[in-house]
Amino acid sequence: MRVGQKAPDFTLTRLDDKTFSLSKNRGKVVLLQFTASWCGVCRTAMKEALEPKLWKKLKRNPNFVMLGIDSDEPVESVGKFVRDTGITYPMGLDPDAEVYEKYAAKGSGVTRNVLIGKNGRIVKLTRLYDEKEFDALVKAIRAELAK
Repeated sequence: MRVGQKAPDFTLTRLDDKTFSLSKNRGKVVLLQFTASWCGVCRTAMKEALEPKLWKKLKRNPNFVMLGIDSDEPVESVGKFVRDTGITYPMGLDPDAEVYEKYAAKGSGVTRNVLIGKNGRIVKLTRLYDEKEFDALVKAIRAELAK
């Protein structure tokens, strides 16, 4: 995937048994956070940045949607992971990594964020966790919300 491309549509079940479809969120700014319970970098990003510096500040904005997507793990592991990290944003289940493979090469590293603009196109891609890159992601989100 590249910036500017149309984000591939998908539907998945969230940990809370609700369904999430990307196409039903068109017109909103969407942040997809691909993660896994065994990923230390993911845990750090979630606890130190995504939850406190992004989700807690924007969760009430009706034009912003954030979804964690846990790839290739059983629901029990995902539930424990969410409890252990203390995140409150929704977590989607991608047990066969089918959604992940729409956004990244099979077998590539899981730690990544995909920012999708209101028009359904990819605005920003991040990999791993770096404070400067995270700050740039937050700026990109705010710019998209201002459109």
